[in-house]
Amino acid sequence: MKYFTNVHDFISLPDALGKAKYVKENPFADQTLGKNKTLLMIFFNSSLRTRLSTQKAALNLGMNVIVLDINQGAWTLETERGVIMDGDKPEHILEAIPVMGCYCDVIGVRSFAKFESKNDDYTEVILNQFIKYSGKPVFSMEAATRHPLQSFADLITIEEFKKKDKPKVVLTWAPHPKALPQAVSNSFSEWMNETNYEFVITHPHGYELAPQFVGKAKVEYDQKKAFEGADFIYAKNWAAFAPDYGRVIHMDHSWTVNSEKMALTNNAYFMHCLPVRRNMIVTDDVIESPNSIVIQEAANRVVSAQVVLKEILLDL
Repeated sequence: MKYFTNVHDFISLPDALGKAKYVKENPFADQTLGKNKTLLMIFFNSSLRTRLSTQKAALNLGMNVIVLDINQGAWTLETERGVIMDGDKPEHILEAIPVMGCYCDVIGVRSFAKFESKNDDYTEVILNQFIKYSGKPVFSMEAATRHPLQSFADLITIEEFKKKDKPKVVLTWAPHPKALPQAVSNSFSEWMNETNYEFVITHPHGYELAPQFVGKAKVEYDQKKAFEGADFIYAKNWAAFAPDYGRVIHMDHSWTVNSEKMALTNNAYFMHCLPVRRNMIVTDDVIESPNSIVIQEAANRVVSAQVVLKEILLDL
């Protein structure tokens, strides 16, 4: 594997899940694989789980790790071609990227949607510049449109907790005070569509995801109806995709996941990528219940990152 940006970079999900099971049972079995190899983790945006879990995964594989915060520990980077650089950005990303590539063997990039241009976000301008100009294998630690390490961890978690072969999995929109990217929701939908699960997306009118990510999922505008008989509830906010790209249309608190709605499910597990805004996305009693698996989900981020890094190292 040279690049990891979406579910299709794996040969097959059963194969990926088998590798995840092995890594989870044998986390230090491949410590020589990364010996004398350096991972450079580049953050254009804040991170907690992604930063810690990916660094832990690299250390488990014996790698050296360099972490660079672009907006705090480096020059502010210009990303547009053709601009006159007479402002506050002293370095262009097209020089910075190949320089970064000189200092490492593998690059992980985290760069959110900016909501300034739908085209720039959905063509993944930043991530693809690293793929094109770094000369090194690149994987996404969340990009404008997808968060594949999170979605892989989500899938691992569902496989561990499911009680039947074809569970009903529901992705539900929930309110949030800020405009959030569609990346987690897009990615989760993309990965769920590659399984045999019964997959339902529920959200208010106006919050439809891009069709390529909705795929074969059933879209239900009645949240309570969507919850009926569900085995897993995955809550997440996202801003509008079209026509009001990147906007918060409304913050309908009636969409908050609460115990009344969870009672409609098949004793469903509650999932969220974290961080979560309590009593907006989900009530305290739900996220603190025995059926909340958000911590186990977060723990599996080490596993998903380690599988990806291992596949990249095997191809170096």
